[in-house]
Amino acid sequence: MSKGWFKVRLKLLPLILTTFFIFSGLSATERSITIGSKNFGENFLLAEILALMLESEGLSVDRAFGLGGTLICYEALRNEEIDLYFEYTGTLSRAVLNLEEVVSEESLAEQLLTQGLFMMPRLGFNNTYAIAVRRETANLLKGKTIGALGGQEDLKVVFSHEFLERPDGWNGLSRRYGLSFSVSGIEHGLAYRALADGVIDVTDAYSTDGELERYDLVLLNDSLSFFPTYFAVPLVRASWASDKENASILRVIEKLSGEIDDATMRSLNAQVVSEGITYQRVARAFVLQKGFVADGVIEAEKESVLRDISSDLSRNLIRHLELTGLALFFGTFFGLAISLFAYDKAGISKIVLSLCGLLQTIPSLALLAIMIPIFGIGFLPAVIALFLYSLLPIVRNSLTALTTIDPVLISVSDALGMTKWQQLRLVKLPLSAPAIFAGIRTAAVISIGTATLAAFIGAGGLGDPIVVGLSLSDMNLILQGAIPAALLALLTEYCFGKAESAVSSRYRKVS
Repeated sequence: MSKGWFKVRLKLLPLILTTFFIFSGLSATERSITIGSKNFGENFLLAEILALMLESEGLSVDRAFGLGGTLICYEALRNEEIDLYFEYTGTLSRAVLNLEEVVSEESLAEQLLTQGLFMMPRLGFNNTYAIAVRRETANLLKGKTIGALGGQEDLKVVFSHEFLERPDGWNGLSRRYGLSFSVSGIEHGLAYRALADGVIDVTDAYSTDGELERYDLVLLNDSLSFFPTYFAVPLVRASWASDKENASILRVIEKLSGEIDDATMRSLNAQVVSEGITYQRVARAFVLQKGFVADGVIEAEKESVLRDISSDLSRNLIRHLELTGLALFFGTFFGLAISLFAYDKAGISKIVLSLCGLLQTIPSLALLAIMIPIFGIGFLPAVIALFLYSLLPIVRNSLTALTTIDPVLISVSDALGMTKWQQLRLVKLPLSAPAIFAGIRTAAVISIGTATLAAFIGAGGLGDPIVVGLSLSDMNLILQGAIPAALLALLTEYCFGKAESAVSSRYRKVS
C-alpha cells in the first residue's frame, strides 16, 4: 500500500472522529426509559398506557413486558435493568419488605427509600387479592366468606404459584382462617378457565380482573380483613427520580395519579379478556379518551411502535434460534472439552457429572431469577442458563460412551502401537460419535423448550406470545408460540439425525 494513501487516511481521521462524536452527542441527548411489567394482563395495560404517554412527549421507550412476577421485576429495578414498573402497596409491604403489620403509605414510602426505591402517588384503584369461586359454590357457603371454606374438604383448592409462596398468600391466609386444605399450584392466567370449567373449585384472584365478569365468578368476603389494600403505584429507583434530567418523565407519570378507579380498571381489563381487544388498543383508546395523548399523535395502523407480539413470529423465531444456538454451541464446546479431559479420570468424571446433575435440578425460572443481580435481564442471562442446562446430556452421554468402549479394541490398538491421541481420534471418538451426538441432540431439544421461559426475564423468543397468552387466557397467542417451538424441535431432531449419520459415516471411513 502506498505512503500517499496512508497519509490521506491520516488526514481523514479527524473528520471521522468529529463525525463520530457529533452523532454520539446527538444520541446521548435522547431521553429514554425502560418500562417493565409483570406477567399478567393488568400490568401489561398499565405499562402500555404509560409507554404511550411518554412516547407522545417524544421520549424513547423500551418495553420489558411480561417479566416473571414480583421478584424478577423488583430485582430488575434495583439492578437498573428497568427504570419503572407498576407495583401494589400490599405486595410491597408484605412480599417485598416482609412487614407483618399494616402500615401507612407514608411509612411504606419511607421504608422503600431505605432500599433505594421511590414510590410515586397511587393511580387510584385497589386491586386487592381475593378468593374466587363459582357462583354455585358460593351459594353453598354460609355468608359467602373465606372462613366458610373450613370443613369443605371435598373442594379442590388450587392457587397461583406466587400466591402459594407469598407471606400475604396461602400460608398466612390458612393460619388466619384455620384452613387445612391440601393445595397445589397453577399458572394464574389458567386458573380462571379451570375454575369456570369445574376442574378446580377455589383459587386466588385479583379484584379488578376482567375474568371475574367473563366467567361470572364470586369473590368470598374477607371477614377477618387478612388482605391489605393493594393500591397500584409506579415504582422507580430513588437515584433515578432525583436526577433532574428525568423531571419531565416524572411529570408525565404523575398525570396518572388518581385517574384510574376500581370500576375503570375492571372495565379496561374486561375489554381485553372478554371482548378480545388487544391490550395495546385498549391502552390507546384510554389515553385518547383521557386526553393524555392528542388524537393523531399515535398512528392507528402502526399503533406507535408497539411491540405487537402476536404478529411478530419471524422476530420471535429468530431470537429463539439465537438463544438456543448460542447456548448449544458453548454447551457442546465446553461439554466435550470437559468430557475429553475427565473420561479417563474416574474421580474427576464423577465430580463433573454430579455438578452437571445439580445444575439440572435447579428450576428454570429460579435459575433465571438468581442471575438477575449478576447478569441483569434479557439475552445474556438466558443464554447462560440454557448453556448450563445443556451440559448434563452432553457430558453424561460423552463420558458414558468414552468409558464403555470394548476393552478388547483398546488392547488391539495398544498392540498396534497407537498413541493415546491416535486411539482417541481413530478408535474412541468414532465409536462414541453416535452417543455423543445423541447427547447434543437431547440438549438441543431441551434448550428449545426451556428457552420459552426466557421471556419471563425479557429475553424474547417464542416464549413471548406464550407468556402473554397465559396472562390474557388467550389460547391463540399461546399456540402462536407453542406450535413453532414444537416444529422447531422436530426440525432440529431431523437435522441432527442427518448430521449424526454423516459424521458417523465419515469416522468409519477414516478408521
